[in-house]
Amino acid sequence: MNLKPQNALSRLIRQYLVPAAMLVLTSLNTIAAPAAAPLEGRWDITVDVNGKPSPSWLEVRHSGYNTLVGQFTGFSGSARPVSKVNFKDGKMSFSIPPQWEKSEKDLTVEGTLSGDKLSGSLTTPDGKTYSWTGVRAPSLRKTAEPAWGKPIKLSDGNVIKGWHAFGENQWVAENGILRSPKSGANLITDEKFGDFKLHIEFRIPKGSNSGVYLRGRYEIQVTDSKGMEPSLDQMGAVYGFISPSEMVAKEAGEWNSLDITLIGRMLTLDANGKTVICNQEIPGITGGALDSNEGEPGPIYIQGDHGPVEYRNIVITPAK
Repeated sequence: MNLKPQNALSRLIRQYLVPAAMLVLTSLNTIAAPAAAPLEGRWDITVDVNGKPSPSWLEVRHSGYNTLVGQFTGFSGSARPVSKVNFKDGKMSFSIPPQWEKSEKDLTVEGTLSGDKLSGSLTTPDGKTYSWTGVRAPSLRKTAEPAWGKPIKLSDGNVIKGWHAFGENQWVAENGILRSPKSGANLITDEKFGDFKLHIEFRIPKGSNSGVYLRGRYEIQVTDSKGMEPSLDQMGAVYGFISPSEMVAKEAGEWNSLDITLIGRMLTLDANGKTVICNQEIPGITGGALDSNEGEPGPIYIQGDHGPVEYRNIVITPAK
């Protein structure tokens, strides 16, 4: 019996084309993924700036088969993308454009990998060179919700208790309000914390700027941001890393509230009663951190070196 043309075509497709296509797909699926370069991962870095240890941070990851990219936080400024990390025979290098420096030259970083340690040199856009060392950053991943301890009040009355100024103090305590009337020293808690819940309220005049540092390493941005689009450098952001989902800042001069939960690296942040960051990972330290020892507890510190600001009703509930 003669086959109709369409039936003959269908048989040819089943006998020859389908198996050929399956073979191609199988071959594609068996192509090995690129092996991770030993440099990949996150690195907590300490830069020796004229004898003073200054924190920094680097993340390296692969893009495609042969390219390494990443992001870098220097000892000043915010996290910035690295478009290419050169790595061969244990030697690494990269460069990024200047951020706040008034220079047309790049910041350049060179280093050598030895096991789980990095060391090298960093040259700023203004031509100064510093040595640095780095270790792999801890994951800080937790498998269970912590049990919470008793709340601790960090602002009360007319005396500053439980805090110390990093520099010449300009902060004053008035009726439970910690007030910085002008740019000056940052204020740091005497006690250090691991996982915690933090409630804090702030009032900031028009055009001023501050920040709340978690464990002294991760800055939650405090700015006069009413009417602005959410971004990495406005209120409620983890500076340089995570933007809030929406901007809920009040008018300059009004009180704003932040409710923060930090477990390991995972952050949830409510601003003025709205969840604007929901259980997101903070990759690494932000600019202005006290240190890069991410595996250790750290203090709360509030920025007083960027303009006038007031804080009140500061209550922290540490994990047991």
